[in-house]
Parts: sequence; structure tokens; C-alpha cells
Amino acid sequence: MSHLIATLALKYEDDVVAARQRARQVTRLLEFDERDQTRIGTAVSEVARQVLQSAKGGDVQFLLEGETSPQVLQVCIAERAAAPGKRATNRSKTPEPNHARELDRTDAVVAAHRLMDQCRVEWQEGRRSVRLTRILPRRAPVFSPAQLKTLSEQLHDQPPQSPWDEVKQQNQELLRALEELRLRQEELVRVNQELEDTNRGVVALYAELDEKAEHLRRADDMKSRFLSNTSHEFRTPLNSILGISRLLLDRTDGDLTEEQDKQVHYIRKSAEELLETVNDLLDLAKIEAGKIDIIPSEFEVATLFSALRGMLKPLLVSNAVSLVFSDASGLPTLYTDERKVSQILRNFISNALKFTERGTVEVSAASTPDGQAVEFTVTDTGIGITEEDQAIIFEEFTQVDHPLQRRVKGTGLGLPLCRHLAMLLGGSVRVSSRVAQGSIFTATIPIRYAGTEEAGGSVEELPVDSERVPLLIVEDEPETRLLYAKYLRGTPFQPVAAGSIRQAREMLRRQRPAAIVLDVVLPNENSWAWLAELKADERTSGIPIIVATNVEDERKGLALGADAYCMKPLDRTGLLKQLKEVTGHRMPGTPEERPLVLVIDDQEAARYVLRRLLKSGGYGIIEAANGADGLRVAAERQPDLIMLDLAMPGMSGYEVLQRLKGDPRTDWIPVAIVTSQAMSEDQQRLVRDAQVVITKDQLSLGRLMPVMSALGIAKKV
Repeated sequence: MSHLIATLALKYEDDVVAARQRARQVTRLLEFDERDQTRIGTAVSEVARQVLQSAKGGDVQFLLEGETSPQVLQVCIAERAAAPGKRATNRSKTPEPNHARELDRTDAVVAAHRLMDQCRVEWQEGRRSVRLTRILPRRAPVFSPAQLKTLSEQLHDQPPQSPWDEVKQQNQELLRALEELRLRQEELVRVNQELEDTNRGVVALYAELDEKAEHLRRADDMKSRFLSNTSHEFRTPLNSILGISRLLLDRTDGDLTEEQDKQVHYIRKSAEELLETVNDLLDLAKIEAGKIDIIPSEFEVATLFSALRGMLKPLLVSNAVSLVFSDASGLPTLYTDERKVSQILRNFISNALKFTERGTVEVSAASTPDGQAVEFTVTDTGIGITEEDQAIIFEEFTQVDHPLQRRVKGTGLGLPLCRHLAMLLGGSVRVSSRVAQGSIFTATIPIRYAGTEEAGGSVEELPVDSERVPLLIVEDEPETRLLYAKYLRGTPFQPVAAGSIRQAREMLRRQRPAAIVLDVVLPNENSWAWLAELKADERTSGIPIIVATNVEDERKGLALGADAYCMKPLDRTGLLKQLKEVTGHRMPGTPEERPLVLVIDDQEAARYVLRRLLKSGGYGIIEAANGADGLRVAAERQPDLIMLDLAMPGMSGYEVLQRLKGDPRTDWIPVAIVTSQAMSEDQQRLVRDAQVVITKDQLSLGRLMPVMSALGIAKKV
């Protein structure tokens, strides 16, 4: 609700001075700095003078909106209400909208637009009013109704200043502004001189740097081609071995003898070890080549520990060793690459379990004293490491010489990879150990990844689709963005995701969306101020904005100009209803679905694994061994789902996906990417039209069924 702070009547010229003084007093008590006090006071006095001249009187109200931080100061300056007969006469001469626009074009209101976050001219109850809006600074506390009552009493007790005092005050403000400008001018001259000196040295290095950069580019291109070829050639047959061995172990085609079961287990274990080695080698090579992607997201340490507990439980082959995870509640939410943090801890824990014959492996986490990072610690009671060996264990292909080490297979790549990954995330790793007593491995990871802005990338390119209009989704959580994209399938809206305000600004410069869905809780972002900015700018004020958030402060959102305010979680019906109301677009129904799946993959073994899994799940299957056949079959048979491999000879999966989404006969069919490896950020952008990505080494009936359910593809009955 709105909280009234102070009021003031405008009857005489002196009241304009009083309005300026009152604005400065209110903003001082609300903890605005001196510069903002001057800006707000100037805007209020200019608009008050205009209202007094045009209407021969009026009143000023100072209000505070919002129950959460940041709150919003609103100043409403309204004309004096005319007598009933006179009001009717004025309305007959000048229509209400035109009458309001006359005031909107005055110099006073134009100046207020520049000085305030928002400035709106309204027509209410037969009189014009100007509503000025300013968001309170971040350092300001949340003022309760009782505190506002105390502020009102303080304002009432403050005596008015004389005109001479006001002139003195304005002169002091002018002198401060001039002094600040002088200091900035001197600083600018000094910086320009330093830049000139620096440029002389930089120019001398350009020739040498260009030559070295050319050598590095050639080496980098060769390494990139090697990595791409090696990744496919090694991982594709290994994933086929893993998929077929899983079919055998699941008894899909009948039972196995005890010896056959043991042999298949050996095959699968060897393939897993080889795949792990290949993955570690490629990860290290990618890091050295600068080709690895950091994909930050928010996650809780407790959730990470829960996933690791389930993932690593099968490694406990003996009751002599116990794996314990400490309580991680109360730790701050991390915003970094969860998969890479998990990879570091998995390596630490698996090493600890390998080299601990009896005792305990404990995993814990705690905030650093400065609160800027979290320290993950893995403590074991194993063989320990000598001081000499502690200095070399983080080097590639290095292993400690110990009888237990000779029995346990390893490549010496896990710990070096952990060190590189931690450095990529802005952290570090260290070890403390005593022989025969155990080891403590620690990874320090910053709470927020320092390269967040760079890692966020730019706004995705919109696909050419004349039938759909862009809808900007400003949301930092990838899961929520994916959910919205799923909700909008089959609607007139093409979702465009932006994880930050910077990305959203970039999209708005390139294309005007039909509407904006905005989460006002974005990490390190002032979303409330951006909402006010959008509604104050003539270029964007007409774009409908739907606020979807966890913050219960609807009045503040609507006061800043939001067209709708929704609480999370927002379901599909609620989202489409709000979009229909604010944009007027019609929402068509979705077609009836049939359980038919098209598999496009050049690898016979991969198609065989998918065919067996999907048939056992009750789905109809059609297959294509290349991209051209896949496009033809998709257009003729109209399947309910297409499972597409990316790395195919001739026409690649990327081109197949692009053609599927460019053909009106197939653009509605959901596509699941089935790939041999995790994709880079650039590759993910190329397959943005796909609904889901599955890696081949994780193929199983238990993995596929939730995906089919999420895509709405029911089993045959």
C-alpha cells in the first residue's frame, strides 16, 4: 500500500520554494545523497511552478511505495480542482487526453523526465497531475509505517527557510557542482596524458605481438581440428560398447550365464575406464587451448552433495570404508559451473576411496572468512602422501610410488584436471597429508564466477519465422527459461532468453518484442530500476511487461509500470492467459499426439540401442541412416519425436535440425539431440531449437522415460 509522508498546498509563488525545500528534506531523511536531493528538489520545484502558473493552484504529495527493498518515492503534483461548471466548460473545449499532453510538452515536465526515473502526466477526476518516481538508493533501509510516521513528524517540526536561505542553499549546490566539474576536468587531463604515454609503448609491441599471434592461431586451429576428430572417433565406438553392454546386462534379449555376466561386466568396466581417460585427456587439452566453456548457474551445496552421494555410492565395494557427507545447510548459494565443481569433487572422492583400505572418507564444505568463496574438503584415513610427493601430484601422468598404487589402476590425470578446473572457476586446490594417517584435499571455489558477464554470451539469434513474434524472457535460471520455452510451443510467441539486463538491452536494440517476461530478482542487477527505465523511455514504454518473481510486492511493480505481476511458479495456463491479456494474441490449441519416434543416426550400433530401448518402452520406431533420408521420412510420416545425432557424414545433424525447423511440415515436431559428448556453448546455440540433449553414454530406459513424459509423448496402450 501507499504511505503518505507529507503534503503541501500550492497557492502562492513562495509555495514553489517551499515545495523545493520539502523535497530536499524528505529525500535527506530517506537517505538520498546530496546530488539526488538536488535533482529531485529541482524537478519538484519546476513542475510545481508550471502547475501553479497553468492552474492557479494545486497540491503536492510525497508518497512511499513498496514493502521490500528497494522502495519507491513518488511525488504527485496535481492541479487545483476546478468548480463543477467550469470543469465541464474546460472539458468541452479541450479533450482530456489532449489537455494532459499540453502539460507533458512543457519545459518543466521535459526537465523532470531527465532528472527522475519516471515522470507521467495523468488525468484524474477532472484535473491534471504529474507523478514523479525515484527508486531509493540501495543503502537505504526498508521504512516501516511506524518509521514513516516518525519521519512525517520530524518534517512537521522543521521550520520553513526564508527565500534568502534558499538562495544561499542553491548557490552552495551550484558551487559544489562547479568544483566537482573542475576536479573531473583535471582528472581527465591527467588520464589523457597517461594514455598518451602508454600508447607509445603499446605501439612498439604491436608488430611482435602480431607475429606471435599468427603462430598461435595456426597452432590453435590444428589443435581444434585434432580435438574434434579425436572426440568423435574415440567416443562413438566407446558409447556403442557401453550401450550394447547395458542391453546385455539388462537381459533385454534373454538371460546370461554367470560367466557371460562376468565377461560383460569386464567389457563394460574397461570401456568406462577408457572413456574416462579419453574425457580427461580431452578436457585437459581443451583447457590448454582455451576451448572449454564455463556455464554458470545457481545451485545449493546441499543439492550437490545429495547428487554426489547417490553417484559415488556404487564405489563403496567394502564395509571397511564409509563415505560421509557433512551437513551443508546454511551455506550461501553458488553461481558458478556446477558440473565442473562436481567433477573436481568426484575426482577427489574417487581417489580417496581408492587409497583408503579402511576408515572414513568425509566430504564437507564451509564459507571462507571473507565470505567470498566456499572451501570443499575431502578428508580420508588412507595411505597418505609424503611431502616430496605432495609437490608433484598435480602434474600430468604423475603417480605416487606405493604398493597400493600398483594395485589400483590410474592415469595420473585426475588431480591435474582438478587444478585446471578450479583455476578456470577463479579458485584453487591444495593438499595436506601425513603418511599412514590420511590426506585432506581442499578446493576453494568463489561463490560467484568472476566471468559471469562474459560467460553469459550474447542474446541468441531469432530463427526466421514470419508466423511467430519474439517474446523476451529476462530470467537468470536456465531451468525456468527452458520451462517457459516449453510452455510457448505451439503459440504465436518465439521465446528469446536473456540471462542478464545487459543481454536484454542488446536484444531490445536489435528487435522489438511483443512483450517482456521479467524476473526482478537477478544476481547483482537492479531490475526494479530497469523496469522503471523501460516504462520511462518513449521507445520501450509501449512494450507490455509481465513481472514473474518470488517477491511479494505487487503494488511497487505496478507503480513502476508493470502491466501484470505474477508469483512463481507460473504454470502454462497462467502465462498464456497473461500474454493474451497484455498483447491480444490468440492462443491456438496443440495437435493430438501419437507415440511414433524417428531415429536419425549413421551408426548402426547406436540405432540398435535406441530401437531396443524404445520398443521395450512401448513406442513405434522408424529409422534413417543419414540426414537426407531423415528429412524425407520426417515429412512423410510426421513422427511425434525425432532423435537426432549431430556428427554424421554428409549432412550434419546441425543442418538437419535447421531444415526441420524451416519446413512447415516438420517445424512443430520436437527434436531430442542424442550425442556422444557434452556440447560447448557455441554448439548449444546451434541446437537451440531442440527440446532436449541426451548423451549416448547415459542411454537407458530409466533415462528416456522421464524425457518422453516431459515432452508429452505417451506410451502405447
